[in-house]
Amino acid sequence: MDHQALYERILGQVDGQAYLAYADAVAPDQRAAMGALGAQIQAADYAPEAVRAGARAAHASGQIDAFNLLSVLHVVASSPAVKDYGEAARLIAEKEVLALRMGGPELGGRLASVERHRGALSFLLGNYEQALDYFSRAFERQRSAGNLANVLNALIRLGDRDEAVELLAQVRGGLPAPLVRDLEQMILTDPDLATLRRELQS
Repeated sequence: MDHQALYERILGQVDGQAYLAYADAVAPDQRAAMGALGAQIQAADYAPEAVRAGARAAHASGQIDAFNLLSVLHVVASSPAVKDYGEAARLIAEKEVLALRMGGPELGGRLASVERHRGALSFLLGNYEQALDYFSRAFERQRSAGNLANVLNALIRLGDRDEAVELLAQVRGGLPAPLVRDLEQMILTDPDLATLRRELQS
């Protein structure tokens, strides 16, 4: 991939519009339910079928919409305990169709979620170059620290640590301070980004 073009795609998104924290991809009235489901997925006693049932119940009761239901089901299908990548790919396609049918002002954010999940699936299957492209597209649609962290993760997995360091330096010098702070916090807590931690001391 042309890394200079990548930098331009990311830094070119600074246009005065508000940045988005990673959690802001979920509507405020759905964050509690989505957060609870996410915690179940991260728990030591994670039970995929229980999470699937809980997500469907949350959707049926109006706590999460159909799009977020598909997101949870995708994460479950992609999780190490399940690894049903064919189902994960099918759910991504279903999410994209639903996003396009829903339309409206949230379309960009929903399509960013689709791109992010495509990137995650590519990442899990070891196609880091394709993952990098999808994660970059997700950031173009939705300026979030989480999407940037995914870009850095993909660069590191490609063995392009120097490029990741350069991109991080440009981000820290050119993107809004709140987004940079969120990204730095992710670097401090995400084991996959540990190699960048010493860069934060500069």
